[in-house]
Amino acid sequence: MRTRSGARLEFQPPAVGEEEARAVAEAVRSGWIGPGPRAALLEERVAETLGVEHVLAVSSCTAAMQLALLALDVGPGDEVVTSPITWPATANAIEACGARPVFADVRESDLTIDPEHAASLVGPSTKAVLPVHLAGQPADLAALLDLGLPVVEDAAHAFGARYRGALLGGLTSATCFSLYATKHVAAGEGGLLTTRDPSLAERARRMRRLTRSPDGLYDQVERGLKASLSDLHAAVALVQLDRREELDAVRRRHVALYDDGLAGLAGITPLARDPRDTHACHLYVVRISAREAGGTRDDYLAALAELGIATSVHFLPVHRLTWFATRYPEQAALPVAERAGREVLSLPLSPAHRDDDVLRVVDAVREVHERLRG
Repeated sequence: MRTRSGARLEFQPPAVGEEEARAVAEAVRSGWIGPGPRAALLEERVAETLGVEHVLAVSSCTAAMQLALLALDVGPGDEVVTSPITWPATANAIEACGARPVFADVRESDLTIDPEHAASLVGPSTKAVLPVHLAGQPADLAALLDLGLPVVEDAAHAFGARYRGALLGGLTSATCFSLYATKHVAAGEGGLLTTRDPSLAERARRMRRLTRSPDGLYDQVERGLKASLSDLHAAVALVQLDRREELDAVRRRHVALYDDGLAGLAGITPLARDPRDTHACHLYVVRISAREAGGTRDDYLAALAELGIATSVHFLPVHRLTWFATRYPEQAALPVAERAGREVLSLPLSPAHRDDDVLRVVDAVREVHERLRG
């Protein structure tokens, strides 16, 4: 058994090393540690990688979503339909524009937003739809685009994912990626806004920075954010972009090890991955049915922690978190999302892990499963 050997296995350590360290040192020595040539180069390289015309490197995926919504004139009195199975940042970006998040339920299979329920929530105040590509599985973009509203994607988990064969990044009004420490292009922090719409891109750029005039002075012509990406973060992201195929191959191999190792365990079911799409393999999420698995999600989380395995939860339903439940007490129940919030457990998945690390997790889950089922 591998379950008790070695130190605690962390959930998602970043896959960074000497190459990233050298890139940061070079940026420091260059004199550019704020937004500069490396951030501009990152925008060019991402545009080439995703085949999209306009890319903005920004301070976070949250900032990217807020800029995209503001560029679409989302503001006070407006509503944006979104998913409750996400990190609160998605809803926070909507609220930061002065708008109201309207939560739709999710699909049972993959926990991405349910287009039919989303359609039922569209009203005269609805200004946009903000789906989440959960764990790396694209939401059903075609069905959402059929609603006739701007679509801004929360693709924090989905750099490199494909929807029906097409790379995410230029399929909707705007796509927002994360450069956080655990992501596919891990810079420590940061985000990317991509779009094919030149007017949206230009407006977002104006809001990201002040406008300089020919006389060398500056002006502000509309609402602005402090949302640029530093060259230090961009230096790391550029190395990660070069390593993406190598790192993504590790992710896919580890997902296959989990699929094989956990197959047949009663009450433990991985989220569905649509074969028509290319999943980004950002998270390995299982749902735990207490009746069949012998224990709740929380029982498994605690038991795995005792065996030195760090796990996480993606996600607790946002509409039931204190801030949102208090602000929107009239929010209707979302039964699929709420049940999922009690059942989902994310197992360790990072290119920094070795194959043996994943096999250690598999052994631990099987040991806990056997024990809890008696």
